Amino acid sequence: MRFIGVLNKDGGTFRTTEMEAFARGAEAVFAESGHALECRVVAGDELEAELERAAREPGVEALLAGGGDGTISAAAGICFMHGIALGVLPAGTMNLFARSLGVPLQLDAALAAIAGGDVVQVDIATANGRPFVHQYSVGMHSRLVRIRNGLTYRSRWGKMLASLRAVALALSRPLKFEVEMTTRQSRERRKATAVAVSNNVLGEGHVPYAEAVDRGVLGVYVVKPMPSAELARLALSLAFGNWKAHPLVSEKEVAQLTLSFPRRKASAQAVLDGELIPLEQRVDLRIHAGGLKVIVPTTERPEASKSASVESA
Repeated sequence: MRFIGVLNKDGGTFRTTEMEAFARGAEAVFAESGHALECRVVAGDELEAELERAAREPGVEALLAGGGDGTISAAAGICFMHGIALGVLPAGTMNLFARSLGVPLQLDAALAAIAGGDVVQVDIATANGRPFVHQYSVGMHSRLVRIRNGLTYRSRWGKMLASLRAVALALSRPLKFEVEMTTRQSRERRKATAVAVSNNVLGEGHVPYAEAVDRGVLGVYVVKPMPSAELARLALSLAFGNWKAHPLVSEKEVAQLTLSFPRRKASAQAVLDGELIPLEQRVDLRIHAGGLKVIVPTTERPEASKSASVESA
Protein backbone atom coordinates (compact mmCIF):
# COMPACT_ATOMS: atom_id res chain seq x y z
CA MET A 1 0.00 0.00 0.00
CA ARG A 2 1.38 3.42 -0.89
CA PHE A 3 1.37 6.05 1.87
CA ILE A 4 2.48 9.65 1.91
CA GLY A 5 3.26 10.94 5.40
CA VAL A 6 2.80 14.65 6.09
CA LEU A 7 4.38 15.55 9.43
CA ASN A 8 3.77 18.94 11.04
CA LYS A 9 7.09 19.85 12.66
CA ASP A 10 5.38 22.69 14.57
CA GLY A 11 2.88 20.35 16.23
CA GLY A 12 3.21 19.20 19.85
CA THR A 13 5.80 16.44 20.34
CA PHE A 14 7.38 17.12 16.95
CA ARG A 15 8.62 20.53 18.10
CA THR A 16 11.38 18.80 20.03
CA THR A 17 11.91 15.83 17.70
CA GLU A 18 14.72 15.35 15.19
CA MET A 19 12.26 15.15 12.33
CA GLU A 20 14.42 13.85 9.52
CA ALA A 21 15.60 10.92 11.64
CA PHE A 22 12.03 10.23 12.75
CA ALA A 23 10.80 10.28 9.14
CA ARG A 24 13.45 7.80 7.99
CA GLY A 25 12.59 5.52 10.91
CA ALA A 26 8.89 5.67 10.08
CA GLU A 27 9.59 4.73 6.46
CA ALA A 28 11.59 1.73 7.66
CA VAL A 29 8.74 0.55 9.92
CA PHE A 30 6.29 0.65 7.03
CA ALA A 31 8.73 -1.06 4.66
CA GLU A 32 9.01 -3.95 7.12
CA SER A 33 5.24 -4.42 6.81
CA GLY A 34 5.38 -4.36 3.02
CA HIS A 35 4.25 -0.76 2.44
CA ALA A 36 5.77 2.22 0.67
CA LEU A 37 5.84 5.34 2.85
CA GLU A 38 7.28 8.68 1.79
CA CYS A 39 7.46 11.20 4.64
CA ARG A 40 7.34 14.95 4.09
CA VAL A 41 8.18 17.25 7.00
CA VAL A 42 6.46 20.63 6.77
CA ALA A 43 5.85 23.75 8.85
CA GLY A 44 2.37 24.42 10.16
CA ASP A 45 1.63 27.12 7.58
CA GLU A 46 2.52 24.70 4.76
CA LEU A 47 0.45 21.81 6.11
CA GLU A 48 -2.87 22.04 4.25
CA ALA A 49 -1.26 22.74 0.88
CA GLU A 50 1.04 19.73 1.29
CA LEU A 51 -1.81 17.47 2.41
CA GLU A 52 -3.83 18.48 -0.63
CA ARG A 53 -0.84 17.98 -2.93
CA ALA A 54 -0.17 14.52 -1.46
CA ALA A 55 -3.81 13.44 -1.77
CA ARG A 56 -3.80 14.29 -5.48
CA GLU A 57 -0.69 12.29 -6.36
CA PRO A 58 -1.35 9.29 -8.62
CA GLY A 59 -1.32 5.95 -6.86
CA VAL A 60 -1.57 7.29 -3.31
CA GLU A 61 -3.85 5.09 -1.20
CA ALA A 62 -3.47 6.69 2.23
CA LEU A 63 -2.12 9.71 4.06
CA LEU A 64 -0.21 9.35 7.32
CA ALA A 65 -0.79 12.63 9.17
CA GLY A 66 1.42 13.52 12.12
CA GLY A 67 0.67 16.37 14.50
CA GLY A 68 -1.94 17.66 16.90
CA ASP A 69 -5.71 17.63 16.63
CA GLY A 70 -5.74 20.52 14.15
CA THR A 71 -3.35 18.65 11.85
CA ILE A 72 -5.41 15.46 12.06
CA SER A 73 -8.65 17.34 11.40
CA ALA A 74 -7.20 19.00 8.29
CA ALA A 75 -5.93 15.65 7.01
CA ALA A 76 -9.26 13.94 7.71
CA GLY A 77 -11.14 16.56 5.73
CA ILE A 78 -8.85 16.12 2.74
CA CYS A 79 -9.03 12.31 2.92
CA PHE A 80 -12.84 12.59 3.13
CA MET A 81 -12.95 14.76 0.02
CA HIS A 82 -10.58 12.51 -1.96
CA GLY A 83 -11.86 9.14 -0.72
CA ILE A 84 -8.49 7.89 0.53
CA ALA A 85 -7.56 6.40 3.91
CA LEU A 86 -6.08 8.26 6.86
CA GLY A 87 -3.48 7.05 9.33
CA VAL A 88 -3.41 9.12 12.52
CA LEU A 89 -0.01 9.71 14.11
CA PRO A 90 -0.74 11.44 17.43
CA ALA A 91 1.86 14.11 18.20
CA GLY A 92 -0.37 16.68 19.89
CA THR A 93 -1.52 17.54 23.39
CA MET A 94 -4.92 15.85 23.56
CA ASN A 95 -4.93 13.57 20.47
CA LEU A 96 -8.70 13.16 20.72
CA PHE A 97 -9.40 11.45 17.38
CA ALA A 98 -6.51 9.05 17.93
CA ARG A 99 -8.10 8.08 21.25
CA SER A 100 -11.44 7.49 19.51
CA LEU A 101 -9.75 5.18 17.01
CA GLY A 102 -7.75 3.28 19.63
CA VAL A 103 -4.41 4.36 18.15
CA PRO A 104 -1.57 4.17 20.71
CA LEU A 105 -0.47 7.59 21.93
CA GLN A 106 3.23 6.68 21.89
CA LEU A 107 4.63 7.50 18.47
CA ASP A 108 6.65 4.32 17.95
CA ALA A 109 3.70 2.17 18.98
CA ALA A 110 1.38 4.20 16.75
CA LEU A 111 3.63 3.68 13.71
CA ALA A 112 3.66 -0.08 14.25
CA ALA A 113 -0.10 -0.19 14.83
CA ILE A 114 -0.88 1.72 11.65
CA ALA A 115 1.60 -0.25 9.54
CA GLY A 116 -0.07 -3.48 10.66
CA GLY A 117 -3.61 -2.13 10.94
CA ASP A 118 -6.91 -2.36 9.08
CA VAL A 119 -8.82 0.11 6.94
CA VAL A 120 -12.29 0.75 8.37
CA GLN A 121 -14.98 3.31 7.63
CA VAL A 122 -16.03 5.73 10.34
CA ASP A 123 -18.18 8.84 10.53
CA ILE A 124 -17.15 12.40 9.84
CA ALA A 125 -19.23 15.54 10.39
CA THR A 126 -19.47 18.88 8.61
CA ALA A 127 -20.36 22.42 9.68
CA ASN A 128 -21.54 24.40 6.65
CA GLY A 129 -19.57 21.94 4.56
CA ARG A 130 -16.36 22.12 6.60
CA PRO A 131 -15.38 18.65 7.83
CA PHE A 132 -14.57 17.91 11.46
CA VAL A 133 -13.78 14.70 13.31
CA HIS A 134 -14.18 15.78 16.92
CA GLN A 135 -16.26 18.84 17.71
CA TYR A 136 -17.77 22.14 16.61
CA SER A 137 -18.37 24.52 19.51
CA VAL A 138 -19.57 28.03 20.27
CA GLY A 139 -19.33 30.12 23.42
CA MET A 140 -16.92 29.47 26.28
CA HIS A 141 -14.69 27.14 24.28
CA SER A 142 -14.07 29.75 21.60
CA ARG A 143 -13.24 32.34 24.27
CA LEU A 144 -10.85 29.89 25.92
CA VAL A 145 -9.04 29.09 22.65
CA ARG A 146 -8.80 32.78 21.75
CA ILE A 147 -7.23 33.59 25.12
CA ARG A 148 -4.86 30.63 24.95
CA ASN A 149 -3.73 31.59 21.44
CA GLY A 150 -2.71 34.96 22.81
CA LEU A 151 -0.41 33.37 25.40
CA THR A 152 3.18 32.31 24.72
CA TYR A 153 4.30 28.69 25.03
CA ARG A 154 7.10 26.66 23.45
CA SER A 155 6.33 23.06 24.35
CA ARG A 156 3.54 20.59 24.93
CA TRP A 157 3.71 21.23 28.68
CA GLY A 158 3.77 24.94 28.03
CA LYS A 159 0.61 24.61 25.98
CA MET A 160 -1.08 22.70 28.79
CA LEU A 161 -0.14 25.39 31.32
CA ALA A 162 -1.33 28.09 28.92
CA SER A 163 -4.62 26.21 28.57
CA LEU A 164 -5.08 26.17 32.36
CA ARG A 165 -4.42 29.89 32.52
CA ALA A 166 -6.85 30.46 29.66
CA VAL A 167 -9.52 28.46 31.51
CA ALA A 168 -9.11 30.66 34.58
CA LEU A 169 -9.40 33.85 32.52
CA ALA A 170 -12.38 32.58 30.52
CA LEU A 171 -14.27 31.48 33.63
CA SER A 172 -13.89 34.91 35.19
CA ARG A 173 -16.33 36.32 32.60
CA PRO A 174 -19.09 33.79 31.84
CA LEU A 175 -20.78 34.19 28.47
CA LYS A 176 -24.51 34.21 27.76
CA PHE A 177 -25.98 34.14 24.26
CA GLU A 178 -29.10 33.08 22.40
CA VAL A 179 -29.16 30.18 20.00
CA GLU A 180 -31.95 28.71 17.89
CA MET A 181 -31.65 24.94 17.40
CA THR A 182 -33.55 23.22 14.60
CA THR A 183 -33.72 19.49 13.95
CA ARG A 184 -36.07 17.38 11.82
CA GLN A 185 -38.31 16.99 14.84
CA SER A 186 -38.19 20.34 16.64
CA ARG A 187 -37.15 23.96 16.85
CA GLU A 188 -36.26 25.71 20.08
CA ARG A 189 -34.55 28.89 21.23
CA ARG A 190 -32.19 28.60 24.18
CA LYS A 191 -29.95 30.80 26.29
CA ALA A 192 -26.54 29.23 26.69
CA THR A 193 -22.99 29.66 27.89
CA ALA A 194 -21.71 27.05 25.46
CA VAL A 195 -22.98 24.79 22.68
CA ALA A 196 -20.93 21.87 21.39
CA VAL A 197 -21.72 19.44 18.58
CA SER A 198 -19.58 16.31 18.38
CA ASN A 199 -18.91 13.62 15.80
CA ASN A 200 -20.83 10.88 17.64
CA VAL A 201 -21.59 10.96 21.36
CA LEU A 202 -18.83 11.89 23.79
CA GLY A 203 -17.89 9.26 26.35
CA GLU A 204 -17.53 9.56 30.11
CA GLY A 205 -14.80 8.78 32.62
CA HIS A 206 -12.06 10.52 30.62
CA VAL A 207 -11.38 13.70 28.68
CA PRO A 208 -14.26 14.30 26.26
CA TYR A 209 -13.92 12.19 23.13
CA ALA A 210 -16.21 9.73 21.35
CA GLU A 211 -15.55 6.11 22.25
CA ALA A 212 -17.26 5.01 19.00
CA VAL A 213 -17.22 7.03 15.79
CA ASP A 214 -19.39 4.77 13.65
CA ARG A 215 -22.89 5.23 15.11
CA GLY A 216 -24.02 7.83 12.56
CA VAL A 217 -25.10 10.52 15.05
CA LEU A 218 -24.14 13.97 16.24
CA GLY A 219 -23.88 14.59 19.96
CA VAL A 220 -25.41 17.96 20.93
CA TYR A 221 -24.45 19.54 24.27
CA VAL A 222 -25.88 22.77 25.66
CA VAL A 223 -24.51 24.41 28.79
CA LYS A 224 -27.01 26.77 30.41
CA PRO A 225 -25.80 30.11 31.82
CA MET A 226 -24.35 29.81 35.31
CA PRO A 227 -22.20 31.80 37.76
CA SER A 228 -18.40 31.69 37.55
CA ALA A 229 -18.04 29.41 40.56
CA GLU A 230 -20.45 26.85 39.13
CA LEU A 231 -18.77 27.05 35.74
CA ALA A 232 -15.44 26.34 37.44
CA ARG A 233 -16.93 23.21 39.03
CA LEU A 234 -18.14 22.11 35.61
CA ALA A 235 -14.64 22.64 34.17
CA LEU A 236 -13.26 20.42 36.92
CA SER A 237 -15.88 17.79 36.10
CA LEU A 238 -14.72 17.86 32.48
CA ALA A 239 -11.21 16.98 33.60
CA PHE A 240 -12.49 13.97 35.54
CA GLY A 241 -15.00 12.85 32.91
CA ASN A 242 -18.18 13.16 34.99
CA TRP A 243 -19.56 16.38 33.49
CA LYS A 244 -22.68 14.81 31.98
CA ALA A 245 -24.23 14.55 35.43
CA HIS A 246 -24.27 18.35 35.82
CA PRO A 247 -27.91 19.57 35.96
CA LEU A 248 -27.23 22.54 33.66
CA VAL A 249 -25.77 20.41 30.86
CA SER A 250 -28.10 18.74 28.34
CA GLU A 251 -27.30 16.05 25.77
CA LYS A 252 -29.13 14.75 22.72
CA GLU A 253 -28.37 12.68 19.62
CA VAL A 254 -29.41 13.87 16.15
CA ALA A 255 -28.51 13.14 12.53
CA GLN A 256 -28.55 16.79 11.52
CA LEU A 257 -28.87 20.16 13.23
CA THR A 258 -29.07 23.83 12.32
CA LEU A 259 -27.82 26.46 14.73
CA SER A 260 -28.85 30.10 14.28
CA PHE A 261 -27.53 33.04 16.28
CA PRO A 262 -30.00 35.96 16.14
CA ARG A 263 -27.72 38.39 18.00
CA ARG A 264 -24.35 37.27 16.69
CA LYS A 265 -21.58 39.86 16.83
CA ALA A 266 -19.59 40.36 13.63
CA SER A 267 -16.39 39.41 15.48
CA ALA A 268 -17.82 36.23 17.01
CA GLN A 269 -15.89 33.00 16.51
CA ALA A 270 -16.48 29.26 16.77
CA VAL A 271 -14.05 26.39 17.31
CA LEU A 272 -13.80 23.55 14.82
CA ASP A 273 -11.54 20.72 16.04
CA GLY A 274 -9.56 23.14 18.19
CA GLU A 275 -9.13 25.83 15.52
CA LEU A 276 -10.87 29.21 15.62
CA ILE A 277 -13.09 30.06 12.65
CA PRO A 278 -15.60 32.90 12.08
CA LEU A 279 -19.04 32.20 13.54
CA GLU A 280 -21.66 32.33 10.81
CA GLN A 281 -25.25 33.45 11.43
CA ARG A 282 -26.55 30.02 10.45
CA VAL A 283 -24.62 26.78 10.77
CA ASP A 284 -25.85 23.51 9.23
CA LEU A 285 -24.29 20.46 10.89
CA ARG A 286 -24.45 17.00 9.34
CA ILE A 287 -23.06 13.55 10.07
CA HIS A 288 -21.68 11.55 7.15
CA ALA A 289 -22.00 7.94 8.28
CA GLY A 290 -19.05 5.84 7.13
CA GLY A 291 -17.73 8.76 5.11
CA LEU A 292 -14.10 8.55 6.23
CA LYS A 293 -11.63 5.70 5.74
CA VAL A 294 -9.17 5.35 8.61
CA ILE A 295 -6.50 2.86 9.62
CA VAL A 296 -6.87 1.36 13.09
CA PRO A 297 -5.01 -1.29 15.09
CA THR A 298 -6.26 -4.76 14.19
CA THR A 299 -7.78 -5.37 17.62
CA GLU A 300 -9.84 -2.17 17.64
CA ARG A 301 -12.68 -3.24 15.32
CA PRO A 302 -14.66 -6.48 14.87
CA GLU A 303 -14.07 -8.45 11.70
CA ALA A 304 -17.41 -7.41 10.20
CA SER A 305 -16.50 -3.72 10.13
CA LYS A 306 -13.18 -4.06 8.33
CA SER A 307 -13.20 -2.88 4.75
CA ALA A 308 -9.66 -3.99 3.93
CA SER A 309 -6.56 -5.29 5.61
CA VAL A 310 -3.55 -3.01 5.31
CA GLU A 311 -1.29 -6.00 5.64
CA SER A 312 -2.78 -7.68 2.56
CA ALA A 313 -3.46 -4.52 0.54
